[in-house]
Amino acid sequence: MGFEYSGILGIIILILDIWAILQIVKGGGSTATKLVWILVILLLPVIGLLIWLLAGRNRI
Repeated sequence: MGFEYSGILGIIILILDIWAILQIVKGGGSTATKLVWILVILLLPVIGLLIWLLAGRNRI
C-alpha cells in the first residue's frame, strides 16, 4: 500500500518540477539565473522546488 502512495507522490513531484522549469525558462531573468534555478530543481527536486516557490518565483 505504501508503494502506491510513494509512486503517486513521485509523479506529482515530477509534474511540479517540470512545471517550475517551464516557468523558469519562460521568465525574464538572465540566462545564468535561469540555469542556476534549473540546476537547483534538478539536483534537489523537492527542496529546490520549495525554495524556488518561496524565494525565486517572483524574481525571475
